[in-house]
Amino acid sequence: MKKILGILGVAVIGGGIALGGYKLFVEQPQVIIERTISPLSNVVKSNYTETGLYNGATTTDFTIAAEKTVNAVVHVKNTAVKTQINPWAEFYYGRGSGARKYEQVGTGSGVVITSDGYVITNNHVIAEATDLEITLNNQKKYKAELIGTDPDNDIALLKINTDQELPYIPFGNSDQIKVGEWVLAVGNPYNLTSTVTAGIISAKGRDLKGNNNVESFIQTDAAVNPGNSGGALVNIRGELIGINTAISSKTGSFIGYSFAVPSNIAKRVIEDLMEFGSVQEVAMGILYSSKENESINGVKVSNIVEDGSADEAGIEKGDVIKKINQVKISKYADLAGQLRAKRPGDFVNVTVDRAGVLLVKNVRLKKRKSTFISKAFKWELINLTKKELKDKGISAGVQIYAAGDDYSENSLRGFVITKVNGEKINDAKSVAETLDALGRDRRYKIIIEMLNLDGEIERIRFR
Repeated sequence: MKKILGILGVAVIGGGIALGGYKLFVEQPQVIIERTISPLSNVVKSNYTETGLYNGATTTDFTIAAEKTVNAVVHVKNTAVKTQINPWAEFYYGRGSGARKYEQVGTGSGVVITSDGYVITNNHVIAEATDLEITLNNQKKYKAELIGTDPDNDIALLKINTDQELPYIPFGNSDQIKVGEWVLAVGNPYNLTSTVTAGIISAKGRDLKGNNNVESFIQTDAAVNPGNSGGALVNIRGELIGINTAISSKTGSFIGYSFAVPSNIAKRVIEDLMEFGSVQEVAMGILYSSKENESINGVKVSNIVEDGSADEAGIEKGDVIKKINQVKISKYADLAGQLRAKRPGDFVNVTVDRAGVLLVKNVRLKKRKSTFISKAFKWELINLTKKELKDKGISAGVQIYAAGDDYSENSLRGFVITKVNGEKINDAKSVAETLDALGRDRRYKIIIEMLNLDGEIERIRFR
């Protein structure tokens, strides 16, 4: 009985800490109409790893999973050549004296996923690299070739050439993981060679504001610190279920939560990079409003894209998406995570709630349209067809295909931009460039005129 009470006490304390950590570091106030563009500090990309020990159930044996994975996690060294400009040098020393080149070195982790030397890591670990070096757990070093990257999902694929067969970690099914399940995190914290720590799955489908692309992180309580980005999150069978990517922190070091890209997304990304050289994104062809989904256990369809996948399958405006195949959909992050793991041409069974009646629609996913990203606003913009413009009663307009993070709410998805600071716009690319130029100069207000999902004109001001 004392033992049981002790375990319950630890659980209660742990729950309190987790709730407090969520309230303090993850949950953020929602701002809808007028907001100030400013950097987000509490969710950071991290070159990190795990340095904690979970003292839970003593019957769980992690040794087999550790033995299977520790030699398949590598250290990734990124060397980038930078140019530093001294604006005063030319004045004192003459033309050409102001530029100085220097090397900048970054480190992280990677996971060997095939015996012939393919390595998966985070895109932010190798971004802007001019030279990549991989060190195995046995201290052997290899030059690495960059095969491809996907910044949206923060995944990169590398290749090393070696005559020996390398230990590797097989992919697991991240859809099948459960909250409370034990996991191991393997990586290289602070340049330490393969370090293993344990934790549990704290949450699934986590949408982190500040990571405007990945919308379906696995959250764990495994300790992570600088040097561990790109490392492995594995189950107790030693299967890869995630790529460790980010931490929730104001200090840059671990404070209780870490986040990983689900393995099903990572697997689909590297398969596309191997086969096509780029990622083949899919779209279901629906619009949704976060406002309409706040009290709904699912994703309510605000509108349907004409001739899109959902339209062809018979999904209607007002339907609430409850499942993709057999995976429960509670919020948009769940839906986004499922779609990111699919490819154009794939079929999915979509369960929708239509006025209290559950219907299953077989949807063939189509390739996502070309988009243009405004980095300042974190918006993905697409051009409208002539028919779409005519139907909306406008001569020109650019639609917000995706929106999120601290600068703009998901409620702007599907809105159509018609003017920026009183000027009519022409195409998605020029609008993205204009918004980025205005966003860099904070002396000016930005007034954007839009059509909302009901066809009404709204003007939103940004300072």
